[in-house]
Amino acid sequence: MPELARSIVSRLRQLVGDRRHSKRLKVRLPFSLSLASLTRNLNGTKRVNSVEGHTLDLSPNGLALVVPAITLGEHHLVGENRSLSIKLELPGGPVEMQVMPVRYQSLDEHETETGYLIATRIVSMSDEDRAKFVNYSSTLPRAKA
Repeated sequence: MPELARSIVSRLRQLVGDRRHSKRLKVRLPFSLSLASLTRNLNGTKRVNSVEGHTLDLSPNGLALVVPAITLGEHHLVGENRSLSIKLELPGGPVEMQVMPVRYQSLDEHETETGYLIATRIVSMSDEDRAKFVNYSSTLPRAKA
């Protein structure tokens, strides 16, 4: 019986559309991702390491990030309550945001990508950057259903 219910729900989602997530827009944009280090340099400033990558897709609420490694220094990029700082390079200029990783997977078996895919949820962004981000994403072509 549970299999029948799952089948009905699956078919209903195909007919009506899956409303669980925002529509993802495929776009490849460069970004840098960073974590503030817990150690300080001799002059008292925080040392920030970063890693470069690109997006696989985005939505108003999140980004799919492709990175070459799942660690930055000795820090794992995905973990409980881990917040990541992203500087996303849009054609009209960079935007900065804080994101929370939701899940990750290795891309070893992927045909065109290598490294790791990190699915993230946007948790904060300045009003100005949010406006630039929303304006840019509204210019992207929508996938055909």
